[in-house]
Amino acid sequence: MKEQEQIKEKIQSEIAATLEQVARYRELSKPIAPENAIGRVSRMDAINNKSVNESALRRAEIKLKNLEVALTKLNDPDFGICIKCKRPIPLGRMLLMPSSTKCIQCAN
Repeated sequence: MKEQEQIKEKIQSEIAATLEQVARYRELSKPIAPENAIGRVSRMDAINNKSVNESALRRAEIKLKNLEVALTKLNDPDFGICIKCKRPIPLGRMLLMPSSTKCIQCAN
């Protein structure tokens, strides 16, 4: 039960941090106004950076969804059990990657 509480706290802190990342990436991914007086090279850099930030935003949103799902499944009897080999996933892995559904061996 103590392990489950540790995992719950980790998931909640990861959700909070990921929400901040999502907000930051959304701000960085806003459209680039054409009336801004920046040079052509600077505009190209801005467009490239926007693409990078949009990709990071998508990854952060996926991570957030996975963490939210993990939080809802925390009390399920099969939470923390590898979906492939059916062995318990080590606590260290669950704390590092709370949304893990596979043990280290099966994830490789």
